[in-house]
Amino acid sequence: MCGIVGIYLKNHDLEPRLGEFVADMLEEMGDRGPDSAGVAIYRNPAPENGSKVSLFSSDPTENWDRRKAEISSHFECEFSLSVHASHIILSSETPVSLVEPWIRQHWSDLRVMSIGKAIEIYKEKGHPKEVIERFGFRKFAGTHAIAHTRMATESAVTTEHSHPFSTGLDLCLVHNGSLSNHNRLRRYLIRQGGQFQTDNDSEVAAGFLTWRLSQGDSVVDALHSAIEGLDGFYTFAIGSRNGFSVLRDPIACKPAVLAENDDWVAMSSEYRAIARLPDAKHSNIWEPSPAQIYSWGRD
Repeated sequence: MCGIVGIYLKNHDLEPRLGEFVADMLEEMGDRGPDSAGVAIYRNPAPENGSKVSLFSSDPTENWDRRKAEISSHFECEFSLSVHASHIILSSETPVSLVEPWIRQHWSDLRVMSIGKAIEIYKEKGHPKEVIERFGFRKFAGTHAIAHTRMATESAVTTEHSHPFSTGLDLCLVHNGSLSNHNRLRRYLIRQGGQFQTDNDSEVAAGFLTWRLSQGDSVVDALHSAIEGLDGFYTFAIGSRNGFSVLRDPIACKPAVLAENDDWVAMSSEYRAIARLPDAKHSNIWEPSPAQIYSWGRD
């Protein structure tokens, strides 16, 4: 069944409360998926030409200070390190082109959750309320976020199989539904140079968008291609560095609601999550149309 939420803040004064808003919305959707939950938040961009990496360790005794010393010694530059339960955020002036290969080679026991300039991904097994509390997410500030609570139907209940999925720089996706052509499409994308870490069909959807972006598409153009290239039923919420987008399949059999006012635009699988937001009753509220792309951003 699963539940999706997303919010983009148009009013910068509300940015310190982003974590609070997302936590309230996601907890409201908890009964749509108690298996696991995850959030992608955009905040605190890395320095110019730098990078930000979200990492997950399954080892409860992980020594993050040792990891920081290792990478700082290799690149001979300062890395800021922020630890949140089983996750760490590394931010530095070192470019992605240097940091990512080093991490994948030397820290292959860690799971790379996301790479980019502003994105951070946190996800774990458990009910959304527990996951939110584990990461202390209510205190997070930021510009926009998407989140997901999962009821597993097509792959294992693990942290790695949980949403969001990130397959490109600052790009991520959450998905309610099921794709019918994901195995064939995964094989095709691998031949195009794509890499996948799970057998989850949602990761294939994210990989498809990343591939289209590598061909020169904008996010909106990539979503137009997804309407033709992805078979199945779905509601997608897609996060990018500058905003977020929403897309339902041409039949629109999975639920979705959008709402917008002068301060924010939000989406959810059900209106009751949006109702938790300030001044929600004075918003323009509607159901997104089938195969129509909705997108908001700072560009």
